[in-house]
Amino acid sequence: MCTGKCAKCIAVVLYPLALISIICNILLFFPDWKTEYAQSDSNIVTLTPEVTYMGGLLGGGIMVLVPAIHIHLTGKVGCCANRCGMFLSIGFAALGVVGALYSMSVAALGLSKGPICRYWSIENPIFGQWGRPFDNNGTYLSNPESWKLCLEPENVVEFNVALFAVLLATACLELGLCGFQMVNGLFGCLCGTCRGKEDE
Repeated sequence: MCTGKCAKCIAVVLYPLALISIICNILLFFPDWKTEYAQSDSNIVTLTPEVTYMGGLLGGGIMVLVPAIHIHLTGKVGCCANRCGMFLSIGFAALGVVGALYSMSVAALGLSKGPICRYWSIENPIFGQWGRPFDNNGTYLSNPESWKLCLEPENVVEFNVALFAVLLATACLELGLCGFQMVNGLFGCLCGTCRGKEDE
């Protein structure tokens, strides 16, 4: 397979991955499918901080989508399907690597620290308190029974775990693809794309 075709295939896979990252990050703003937690004006923090870092929206989304567009252009017959375009794709792919690493780091942090929720506590046994009952205790992931500790938002642990896990898996794939495109771009820069020799 020539480097141009390879670049086009990589870009086609990166598009849905970037879209999945953006959607997952947006959904994380609405635990229990309610907007009230994102709109909270009180002094109580009700939204997991890793959600507001927007790793999926900025890192796995926009910072991967922009390189995907250029990488796609290097795989088509035209202005970018040449050695210069492949050279530039190395830099764009590096941007994608940085974005994927950011998304991966935020998702891993969100998984290890767990969500913010209202949970029962000795200090306030009637109403409970808002906080992170699983903070820095990644062992909660292997103990679903402990997830019942969170009273509000409903099913917030399952919600966060599912979406952060998807973000983590997506970021890993993006990282691999963008890293591979850096190597492919180097070969394309040295050897050419071979796209000019064939019909579109």
